[in-house]
Order: sequence, then C-alpha cells, then structure tokens
Amino acid sequence: MAEVQSPPAQTAPAAAETETALTTSTPTPTPASTDLAPMTTEQTIITTNAEGKKVKKIIRRKRRPARPQVDPATFKTDAPPPTGTIFNIWYNKWSGGDREDKYLSKTKAQGRCNVARDSGYTKADKTPGAYFCLFFARGICPKGVDCEYLHRLPTVTDMFPSNIDCFGRDKHSDYRDDMGGVGSFQRQNRTLYIGRIHATDDIEEIVARHFQEWGQVERTRVLTARGVAFVTYMNEANSQFAKEAMAHQSLDHDEILNVRWATVDPNPQAAKREAHRIEEQAAEAIRKALPAAYVAELEGRDPDQKKRRKLEGSFGLQGYDAPDDVWYAKEKADWEQAKQLESGGMEERNMIEAGGQDGDDYGALVPQQNTQAGGNGILSGSTLAALKGYTATASNKRPAPSGPLLAGYGSDDDSD
Repeated sequence: MAEVQSPPAQTAPAAAETETALTTSTPTPTPASTDLAPMTTEQTIITTNAEGKKVKKIIRRKRRPARPQVDPATFKTDAPPPTGTIFNIWYNKWSGGDREDKYLSKTKAQGRCNVARDSGYTKADKTPGAYFCLFFARGICPKGVDCEYLHRLPTVTDMFPSNIDCFGRDKHSDYRDDMGGVGSFQRQNRTLYIGRIHATDDIEEIVARHFQEWGQVERTRVLTARGVAFVTYMNEANSQFAKEAMAHQSLDHDEILNVRWATVDPNPQAAKREAHRIEEQAAEAIRKALPAAYVAELEGRDPDQKKRRKLEGSFGLQGYDAPDDVWYAKEKADWEQAKQLESGGMEERNMIEAGGQDGDDYGALVPQQNTQAGGNGILSGSTLAALKGYTATASNKRPAPSGPLLAGYGSDDDSD
C-alpha cells in the first residue's frame, strides 16, 4: 500500500520579518449541518517582510469541545442534610430551622476545575448572553459539550446586569452575615477574602499562583501571621468565578480554604484607589462618546487645534470670532453628519446627486433634504410635502390676466 505524503507544514516567517500587531482571537462557528458545529478561533497577525511591506496572516484553529469533568454514571446529586423542618424543592434547601453554614464547615470540595484541560465549546456558545456553568467552576460538571452553560473563563466582554452574577443567580440587597452567598447588587465587589491558609515563607507566591488561574489579578495582600489573603480581580465576573472555583479547595499543604466576599476596606488609600478607578472608567466612557478631535484637544495631544479653530471660526466674516458654543455646535453637526454617512448615508447621498443631475426630479430631492435637516430647516414639513409633487418647468410665457385688459398702459406713459 502506497504511503500518502502529507503536505509540508508552513514554515515560520523569515528572520527579516518582525511581528508588528496581534489581534485577539474571536470564536466563530464554522458552517455545519449538526446542532453542535465545531467552533474555530481566528487570530490575525500583521508582520513586516524584508521589503518593508506589511503582510497580514489569518490563523484559524478549531476549538475543542468541552469534556465531562466527572463520569456521568457516577455523578449523583445528593439532597442536603436536613437542617430545617421544610424542604424547598425550588432552591433545594431546608428552611424553618438552623441551616448549616458551608463556609464554616471543613468538608473538602468534590472536584477542582482545570481551565487548560476542561475548557471548550458547549451548546451555550451559540446562545448570546449565556451564563457560565456553576458546576464547571466547581469541577464536577458531567455534561461536557452538551451543557447549556459556558465552559470557559469570563472575559471583559462578558457583561451581565448588576443584580445577576455570571452564573445567572440573583443577587440580594445586602450581604449575608458571614459574607458568603451570591453577594449584593448595591456594591461592585471584586475582592475575595481567603482564610485558613497554611502559613509559610512563600505564602504570597502560593496565593498568587493559585488565584491568577481564574483571571487577571489587580492586587494581592497577604497577612502571613494570620493565614489570610485578599485577592482583587480586574473584572467582577472573574472574582465571582474564582469564589466558586476555590471554595473548600487546598493550595499546597492540603488545607481547606474559607473563601468569602471581602468587606469594604477601611484604609483611606484603598478608598482613593477605588475612586480613581471609577474616574478612569468614566473618562474612558467619555472618550468613546466624544469625537477623537475633542479628546485630543482636551488631553493636550493636538496643540494646533485652537489655532485652527480661531482661523476657521470666522465663518468667512472678517473680524468675527465665533464663541465656543457656536463652534462646538458646528463641530457636533459635522460629526453627526459624518457618522450618518458612515452608517449608510452614502446611499442617500448618491440618490441626491443622481436627482440633481437629472434637473427635473425635484420630488426625489425634497425628502432627502428633509431627512438631513432633521425637521429644523427653513421650510416646514407641510411645505416640503406640498413641494414633493411639484415639477419645475422652464417657460418664458407670461400667464394671461384674468381681469379687464389695460391696453397700451405703462409706467412711463402720460395719462390724460
């Protein structure tokens, strides 16, 4: 049997090529007839070759399906211990008595999530706004690719309402007394409290290594003498995921961690950092809402903007200096018109130009002018509607008078 030779793999870029840009990979479903089509990720790399030209390369990789973390045959959902008098089948909890606090118990977790090995696409990847799998975070999801929830880490693009966490659970108006549970919607909490850590000399390195697996960490503070750590994530969804993933887990010394939400830090420096972070978020939102020219002028990156405004602010009138509100109104109008043209206004512009070339298609021109003027023009809407069916015709004939004729009468004639 003849051996089939596979095509040679693509070689790496030459030594003269240098990588200049790398875009983030985005998952895209590939066309397939089945319900669970293989997912692919696109990665765009822009390089510069030896001739100085930029070369764009798109690398597509297939995403693997999510694997079951436990055997479905051995997975059992045991009922919680009877700590009350009434069992609520909706919340799967006992009520009417003293409930057991799982944060104070020292029962080791049933499993642990391995993001590098367990992540993959599921049915939820085809559903916009899907939530993350709570059992995947705890490492005990038996469904794998058939799961209705996401099996991956949250990112900054995953946005959820303030009253719902990343797992789709409703938040409460206030925290529990033990700072456990889902949390409160009145405060954006990104800091976790970790207790029962075995105190060693390298405790800071151990905490950072284990908790940075669940997302980008902003700040870590460790109290070595007390065996307590505080971990703050950049994204709130990552802190919610890490809280469930590290509950009752162990680090390097077989301890059982106590993971809860952290209370408000009374340190004045922490309050300043939080206020500065909120100001940065507001500034970033303003940067996205304003035109790039405004942002460059406000941040001092375009010193010639004021000179151009002074020269162009005369609007063709000698000695006239337009005030700031007039100038900004003109700039806003130009910016909105440019956005309208970018979002599909080019077709309307082509229709206007085509109507102007014909010379007599005035009815097609009037609605476009009314749309661009936004109802704030000189002519009212009723007048433009009346002019819609008007057709202009060039004629030198004067209409015949309807009254009695005055023969030979002019302004220069003498009257008797």
